Amino acid sequence: RGLAVDKETGWICHLSYTHKVAVAWEGRQKVSRARLMEEYTGKRALHPTERKKRLKPLNDLFSMAECCLIADTVQFFKDRGIPFCPRNAVHDVLSSIGSTHISGDFHRLVAADPGRYFEEQPYLKEVISKLKVSGKRLIFASNSPFWYVDAGMRHVMGENWREDWDVVIVSAGKPLFYTEDSRPFREVSSVTGRVKFKKIDTLEKGEVYTEGCLRELIRCTNWNLSPDDPTPTTLTAAKLGADGLATPKVLYIGDSLFADLVDAKREFGWTTAAVTPEVGHEIAMQSRTQFVLSQQTIDLLLGVLRSVQDKLGNGLRDEEDIRIIDAVERLVSRWRDQQTMMLGNPFGSVFRARYQPSLFAHSLRRYCDLYMSSVSSLRHYSPQHRFYPSDARLLSHEMGGEGGECWDLEDVLEAAVYD
Repeated sequence: RGLAVDKETGWICHLSYTHKVAVAWEGRQKVSRARLMEEYTGKRALHPTERKKRLKPLNDLFSMAECCLIADTVQFFKDRGIPFCPRNAVHDVLSSIGSTHISGDFHRLVAADPGRYFEEQPYLKEVISKLKVSGKRLIFASNSPFWYVDAGMRHVMGENWREDWDVVIVSAGKPLFYTEDSRPFREVSSVTGRVKFKKIDTLEKGEVYTEGCLRELIRCTNWNLSPDDPTPTTLTAAKLGADGLATPKVLYIGDSLFADLVDAKREFGWTTAAVTPEVGHEIAMQSRTQFVLSQQTIDLLLGVLRSVQDKLGNGLRDEEDIRIIDAVERLVSRWRDQQTMMLGNPFGSVFRARYQPSLFAHSLRRYCDLYMSSVSSLRHYSPQHRFYPSDARLLSHEMGGEGGECWDLEDVLEAAVYD
């Protein structure tokens, strides 16, 4: 996730937080640095206006299918020497997967065999029960239709899964769910799946609802978000504007950054938590001895570069100085390539575009207070737990004085010289 497809070239690109293309693949072949520099005007980046026209973000699980199919299609044409227009190929792939999604064909396939397609969540019910016992109001909101949601939730939480939630909303239409202010709720029959026509003024536990909007949710649940009014009423709830809905007391958990979490954070200031399965995989890989040693080597080499330049001072470098610095930088690049291979992903870490934070990581930090590999991770914490994040200082001068740079350079410099 977190990649983008260039519709003009058909390249799959990994962007840094500054929107520079760190890595790109054409089909199953890596694009050379020279081609990147040529295509993206020597700075590996596009003007914001052109970027919006050319690059389509690939941020959710469906996007992973789009990414793979685009790459395979481009490679198919290249292997057979078939002339093609990249924009047409990208358009056709996106349209085919989009129609599969909208038609429900994919959902029906998965719902027919949940044991094959849904990952087991052995601790999910424990987490939900603990939150419920602590007095939290739990609201389930999904963009998927009820029959699909029901198949999945029955599989992971049991037949009576709706009893654990105060409100169940399906086909919510997020992110319009946040921005609409007059779209009413409609009740869905849990037996036939048909949508009923009656007016909804109260959302009852155990029932299933569709459409609606945040303002209607507040009104129909008598849910008070105003800290100045301890006695909520339907009248006060109905009068709440955007400012009245803004509170950090709501924890919103979602797995789609831009469909779920961005508007919840940007519009209402809710506390947001992103479900990011890649975290678990990367933590496991980065804890392996080989990866730890490679990171220590990179840190050592970077320390060498800083220390060498500190000793050289602010004067001009001679050819030998530049040769040694270049050689050590090449070693750093090689070790970073090794780390990419260890992660088993041609683009490297989801959270890193080479050595810089990726655009996905930047968005995650900007719009999410918490992130986790699974909702089940919350079982390790009390419902009243308070998080105290590590130092979030960003600028170098704020980090001054944290550790010295003392290195024995002889061996490393010798290896760089003979590289």
